[in-house]
Amino acid sequence: MNKNKHSARFLKVFVLVILLLMLQQQQAIATNYYINSKNGNDGNKGSNLKAPWKTSSPLATTILKPGDSILFASGQSFSGMLTLENVKGNAGHPVVISSYLYNRNIAKPILDAGIDLNTIWLKNSSHVKIEGLEITGAVPYPNNNPPSKSLMRCGILIEQTQNEWNSNIDLNNLVIHDVYFNPKGFIRNAEEVKTANGTQSYGWGVRFINNTTGGKLTNINVSQTEIYNVSHTGLKFTSTRGGMQNVVVANCKVHHTGGPGIQLSGVQDGHIHHNKIDHSGSKDDSRNWARGSGLWTWGCSNILIEHNRFENANGPGDSAGIHIDYNCSDVIVQYNFSANNAGGFCEILGNNFNCAYRYNISVNDGYRIKGKDGAFQEGKVFWLSGFQGDKQPPVGPFNSYFYNNTIYVDSTITPKISISNSANGILVANNIFYFEKDAIIVTGDQKKNEEATYNINNVVFTNNLFLRKDTWPQQFLKDKLLLTGDPLFRNKGGLTAGDYKIMNDTLVRNKGIGIQKIPGDTKGLIQGLQLKNDMMGNPVIGVPDIGAIENDKEKSGIQKTSRRKH
Repeated sequence: MNKNKHSARFLKVFVLVILLLMLQQQQAIATNYYINSKNGNDGNKGSNLKAPWKTSSPLATTILKPGDSILFASGQSFSGMLTLENVKGNAGHPVVISSYLYNRNIAKPILDAGIDLNTIWLKNSSHVKIEGLEITGAVPYPNNNPPSKSLMRCGILIEQTQNEWNSNIDLNNLVIHDVYFNPKGFIRNAEEVKTANGTQSYGWGVRFINNTTGGKLTNINVSQTEIYNVSHTGLKFTSTRGGMQNVVVANCKVHHTGGPGIQLSGVQDGHIHHNKIDHSGSKDDSRNWARGSGLWTWGCSNILIEHNRFENANGPGDSAGIHIDYNCSDVIVQYNFSANNAGGFCEILGNNFNCAYRYNISVNDGYRIKGKDGAFQEGKVFWLSGFQGDKQPPVGPFNSYFYNNTIYVDSTITPKISISNSANGILVANNIFYFEKDAIIVTGDQKKNEEATYNINNVVFTNNLFLRKDTWPQQFLKDKLLLTGDPLFRNKGGLTAGDYKIMNDTLVRNKGIGIQKIPGDTKGLIQGLQLKNDMMGNPVIGVPDIGAIENDKEKSGIQKTSRRKH
């Protein structure tokens, strides 16, 4: 018996040693392929730094192995599409697309699509890292007026077309800009912006697509990347439901996009954090779609959106800082700063379950006026809609949590509110609604009779602070413990979170409630109902204050008392 155990142990060690040796051998034989547009020649082997290729064309007949690198010379420009298919790195040895000869005084290599459709097209691949590049597609695509949107142009297109599992796609330290399908001066018809997502061809920054029925694309990371001047969405994830998993977008800057800044469809498990999204739906270029929220989700589950800035979203419909489109569950929006977004602040559409906006700050969101400058929807500071498609009756949303937000709307804007009578389960608590003008109810933006009554089940509406009693429509979700007064923001109208620290602290100190599940909700929020910290990182101790920022002096006092007791 002991001999058998010894033999089994020896076999395990032997197999482990062989695997390690194989991994070391893979790493040892990994190859760098150098591409230099000035001194290269495609007749070279490309694997010698002194004998690089001139273009990426030789890669079409090159089999890439785990640990291999494709390196473009810094400070140089390269034209044409880099197409890679079935590239398979492995854990610890990704295939890398990057640069060489790089230092702080030399610019990133510029990869330009030229007259090709995309700049980088990666298909059915795993363990690939793309970093340290500048990517563009400013030259119009030759077939630039197709009859439908069957063609699209992307700075980077990551596509899965096979029913297999692929994982670990990492985009880092990239600059992607000026990606357009049509020539400069192309003008879209006035009806195009009213369509759901556009019907024509556009330029996109980065697209991840998995439309397979059984394939999975998992562990996607996009970080430290800037995307701007594209005619539609900056960063878009499109998948069958659950076909894309574990998506992280962090520390990116996405601005002046013709469509949304970031959009997720069908994603399961995502973390979108510490990004800056500005001027989505931009009208700066006539080729732009000119409509889009800073970020929106559709058909997603378990998405955490936190510590981001969303500013200046434009468009005649939607175009909020962040909106949760229909068929989602467990989307949490917290610790974000949202300002000057035409469509509004909170927008949760139909058939959504257990979604939340909490500990955010909103400044002058929802200024759009229906019928003005082509707008077909009102801007709204707070909107719960049952919309789940033109051909479906309104349903939900269900169990929507909205608490400890600070919402400031100045006297130039009439705050607008809309809640569908299909909604079931609403909690609105511990918020500051600082409306300088009285709020009004608006109806019928998606279904004519959608918001016809205010008889909604399972509502908790309490412990909110209003500037005056009449600033919230009194026939509409009456606050059970309505608080009124001026919190005296440090700098109302300012564009930093610190501007909304409260000087009149006794008005809000310990006036909130501990958040409990909505009546009838057996689940609550997937991230938990109680947060340990506020918008500024201050601890939430004991009974929470009203608004997104806790009172520093009060909480530090509690901490000192607690220490003395111990």
